[in-house]
Amino acid sequence: MQSIQLKTHWRDWLMLLFGVWLVISPFVFGHAEAGAGAVVWNPVLVGVAVVVFAIAVLRKTQEWEEWILLALGVWMILAPFLLGYAGIVEAMWNSVIIGLLVGADAIWSLIEMHRHGGKKTA
Repeated sequence: MQSIQLKTHWRDWLMLLFGVWLVISPFVFGHAEAGAGAVVWNPVLVGVAVVVFAIAVLRKTQEWEEWILLALGVWMILAPFLLGYAGIVEAMWNSVIIGLLVGADAIWSLIEMHRHGGKKTA
């Protein structure tokens, strides 16, 4: 039974990976060495939130959790411009691309939930 549930929630596992990437990306790109500013703390904190909500959705999908993940995706798209790190090209693109992926994943899950009467499917 557990393996069936894991297969039907592949988008949630992908969301979990997006969150983990956000947490480690400032260290991969070397931004953490330059100092702990928004370029480091924003993706780390948002990444932790994405991981927490992805785990919650893996346990039992709730529509409000997907809406929060969508909001986090939108925030990641806007963050480099609002927090002033748009000039750090790899950090800006990482934030925008992961924000788009998180948002798209959440939208897809919301659409699937509504299509199937509030239940998420593969």
